[in-house]
Amino acid sequence: MSILNEVELNLEKTIKEAVIKSSLAGEEEVPEITLESPKIKSHGDFATNIAMKLAKIAKMPPRKIAETIVQHINQETGSIEKVEIAGPGFINFFMKDTFLENVVEAVLTSGSNYGKSNSGAGERIQVEFVSVNPTGDLHLGHARGAAFGDILCNVYETAGYEVEREYYINDAGNQMNQLALSVEARYLEALNKPSNMPEDGYKGEDIIEVGKELAEKYSAELLEKPDAERLKFFREYGLEYEIEKIKTDLEAFGVHFDHWFSEQSLYDSGKITTSLNKLKEAGYTYESDGATWLRSTDFGDDKDRVLIKQDGTYTYLTPDIAYHQNKFERGFDKVINVWGADHHGYVSRMSAAIQALGYPVEKFSVNIIQMVNLFEEGERIRMSKRTGKAVALRELMDEVGVDAVRYFFSMRSNDSQLDFDLALARSESNENPVFYVQYAHARIATILANAKAAGYELEASYDPKLLVSEKELDLLKQLAAFPVVVADAAKLETPHRVTQYVYDLAAMLHSFYNAEKVLSDDKALTQSRLALVQAVKITLANGLKILGVSAPEQM
Repeated sequence: MSILNEVELNLEKTIKEAVIKSSLAGEEEVPEITLESPKIKSHGDFATNIAMKLAKIAKMPPRKIAETIVQHINQETGSIEKVEIAGPGFINFFMKDTFLENVVEAVLTSGSNYGKSNSGAGERIQVEFVSVNPTGDLHLGHARGAAFGDILCNVYETAGYEVEREYYINDAGNQMNQLALSVEARYLEALNKPSNMPEDGYKGEDIIEVGKELAEKYSAELLEKPDAERLKFFREYGLEYEIEKIKTDLEAFGVHFDHWFSEQSLYDSGKITTSLNKLKEAGYTYESDGATWLRSTDFGDDKDRVLIKQDGTYTYLTPDIAYHQNKFERGFDKVINVWGADHHGYVSRMSAAIQALGYPVEKFSVNIIQMVNLFEEGERIRMSKRTGKAVALRELMDEVGVDAVRYFFSMRSNDSQLDFDLALARSESNENPVFYVQYAHARIATILANAKAAGYELEASYDPKLLVSEKELDLLKQLAAFPVVVADAAKLETPHRVTQYVYDLAAMLHSFYNAEKVLSDDKALTQSRLALVQAVKITLANGLKILGVSAPEQM
């Protein structure tokens, strides 16, 4: 358990005891006590809205309830310095700084493990993300989803969950037929033979390259195959080419998957039929207008959804239902999907289908990734100068580097649009947030190198009681918060909290550096401050590792 967790638990216990002592509620009636860290320093270290939660039970105004609770809190003992009531009934707690004395040692002892916890208690989580159709390049929306999904998985792992990363390969249906026909057309072009690119075919540069590659490998040999066999070959070859290209781009972006799941396997194994039968047996399907429908309105969807069309083919929803049943059958405690903004309307029908299959809706979660707008010198970039098409992930990585792309994509909540400023991402200045954070890490490395050159032993004993200045206390409180921030980011599926955390820690380090001398004539104080900045360096590196961003020793 982290130091801050222990303080919070003790404070929650103290508040609950005060509520019971004041007869505002019985032990079983006390609502969940939640503590927040106020953004404004003058509001204290922790705040609770328990008075508002008790209003209905106690039948009193929240402010009066707050006053009653405070009267029954024993401030003479424990770690509470003072308590104040704010606004309509918020209770603000100011804590004694003594609880911070063990923070630096906790960080130094834990090292690269600092921030890890057992918050998730080994709960099995599956995160499916990216899952773009294997018919073209990964673009900005896919890239933001890749960064979000990967960092979310890192957060889960750090917080003690068992995580599996999965990519769902859309390798069934008409799009694969179109891919096969497109490859065939480009193959014929490469042989200088008449070709017919399908109207809905894939006209990207990569398919042209596939056609040339096939012509070089096989010359006209493939034309001798029967039509069905030839198209099957083109389909498989094109699919493998596209998947390998996606894997290469994702690997360069620092993203890996534990499992690549084939949609076609759902057809081949009969799992789609199994899922349809299960829905039918449960009474959640019906026939109308020659089609088979899902009673998704029974679970809050705005209308029922077609599963099998009049021509006997499946809608997109049907194999997706079988896929999600398969996820739950694999024993995951929770399945999380990361979808693009164009899938927003798909959430309610998928949620309905999962409930119709008999699974609890709380075990299913969807994170929608909003659009990315690319800017250069104040002007929005819509097309790549290099290709004339949408800007690809690999092009953005080449332009500004992997660190900047991952950091910028994780700066904001996934459900808000993101403006990506290319000039800012390239900038080596404090205006560039990723540079600002990495520079804090490199700055500490320089401080430590100078200290060693001056004869200081970095592992020597130090006195934590000497760290009492305002800037030092700010750093200590921020360090103590790291394991809690990571655990909360996992629980709430908000990995951008870690990005904000490392930025705030870097800002506090720079502020401390400008206000205080680390190396001074006071050797005891110097030794304590060296321990403090080492703890900051470790925590910055651990936070950046979660983000998949490097922590350089020099810049």
